[in-house]
Amino acid sequence: MITKNVEEKKDLKKLSFIQIPQNLPRFYEIEREDKIVFVPIEEVIRHNLHKLFRNIDIIAINLVRITRNGDFTLEESDDIEANFLEEIKRKLKTRKTGRVVRIEVEHDYNRWMMKVLKGRWELDDDNIFKVDSESLMDYTGLWQIINHTEFKNTVPGTPAPVPPLTYPPDKREDIFEVLKTRDMLLHQPYNSMESLLELIEKAAEDPGVLAIKMTIYRLAKDSRVTNALVKAAEDGKHVSVLFEVKARFDEENNIREAKRLQQAGCFVIYGISSVKTHTKLLLIVRKEGNKVTSFVHMSSGNYNEQTARLYTDLGLMSTNSIYAQDVSEFFNVITGHSNPHIYKYLITAPGDMRQQLIDLINIEAENAKKGLPSGIVIKINSLEDREVIDELYKASQVGVTIKLIVRGICCLRPGRTGLSENITVNSIVGEFLEHSRMFYFHNNNDPKVYGGSADIMVRSFERRLESLFLIVDETLKQQAINILVYNLRDNVNSYSMLENGNYVKKEIGDEQPFNIHKEFFNVKLADIKDVRLF
Repeated sequence: MITKNVEEKKDLKKLSFIQIPQNLPRFYEIEREDKIVFVPIEEVIRHNLHKLFRNIDIIAINLVRITRNGDFTLEESDDIEANFLEEIKRKLKTRKTGRVVRIEVEHDYNRWMMKVLKGRWELDDDNIFKVDSESLMDYTGLWQIINHTEFKNTVPGTPAPVPPLTYPPDKREDIFEVLKTRDMLLHQPYNSMESLLELIEKAAEDPGVLAIKMTIYRLAKDSRVTNALVKAAEDGKHVSVLFEVKARFDEENNIREAKRLQQAGCFVIYGISSVKTHTKLLLIVRKEGNKVTSFVHMSSGNYNEQTARLYTDLGLMSTNSIYAQDVSEFFNVITGHSNPHIYKYLITAPGDMRQQLIDLINIEAENAKKGLPSGIVIKINSLEDREVIDELYKASQVGVTIKLIVRGICCLRPGRTGLSENITVNSIVGEFLEHSRMFYFHNNNDPKVYGGSADIMVRSFERRLESLFLIVDETLKQQAINILVYNLRDNVNSYSMLENGNYVKKEIGDEQPFNIHKEFFNVKLADIKDVRLF
């Protein structure tokens, strides 16, 4: 806000800031008969500023939002290992005073004000973003409306349970018994996360459960997962949690939740200083008579019931003994009790994930050279690892058809003659955040399909704990293929990358609009018949 003093009759401009308190609701709610009016708090402040600045001419009022550099680095040393949490807390405090890297401002801003701000924070025009007067500056405030009692259960589409968990509560099948008969594929948000939450909560209460082990990256506020693990520990069960307290912008919440678990008696590992724990794994060990059964969940998504309504993710629940052995071994490696052996159904990082993916790509290339069927479909968030990109180029040059679905960063260039003419790249950006990672290799008509947490990035391969799981059940494998087929069919949310790296909206043409963010609510994966990727 720009003012000048009226009483002194001086043309002396001053820049003043009115900070919007973070502990106040984003919208002021007014109830009018059968309506609720949500008034942005900045408009309430704007309308009443004259009460704060008496005998002052207010020349201009502009809403401004700054973004500071939130990155910080933890240097590896013995001291930091001993005081890991304290070091993170100390670093978090620097975010409030970090360097300003961006200014968002109302479209009709005062030029003198912007000149002052750019000089104060050493910014150029490329760091100034104008916001239309009709738009909100901070869309996270919409959570207040979404979670309002009038709208809380109003979501686009209705997430479905995974059959046979479709019975009324009094006739519902036991989740433990269901998983002993078959594996279950969860495709969120189109399948409800309720089946997974039920598994964790039932494990916490079941007297036969001996141990629960899991990795946690991000949790919801008032998390049902935390509540279940606390109960399990208080009931005497062994609970081990690798809690990644370095998850960006969730550090404070994760530290708080991790301490709560530790105080309840859980064995908590507060992340590993040299790598970030990004894998999503759960292991439940249950004694059943004279034998022990292990229940496993592996996923691309966080154990977060809030984002499970907004992110697309793929998860697998199983009692397959090989999955259980692999996941158990992975937890033993994390806790430092053993060195990894060769996993049968898991590919892990840091380790040989990059090389195993390259080997799978090379198998497709060799099949193409021999005139055998070949093909690759990969759906990820980011693609920037040079070694894997080079192998994809080589596979394309020998005739392998490669279809990539990359939501974010993609350093590969498709469609270049002699290099990548057999590669296409699509990005899907729509109603939900595309978060799942899926890898399909045709393997001479015997497809290998993986899901998991890893992108094709240097940090994923070298600086993160990651895992990909092989889908071995033929029915679930086909369901995963169906997901990829639908992703490639989407013509509403899809953007195609050109050879020069630019994106164009996918043209519908004479086709009917096909929006996967709606279609997946209307169809069961098991009901999609006779679809193939190649």
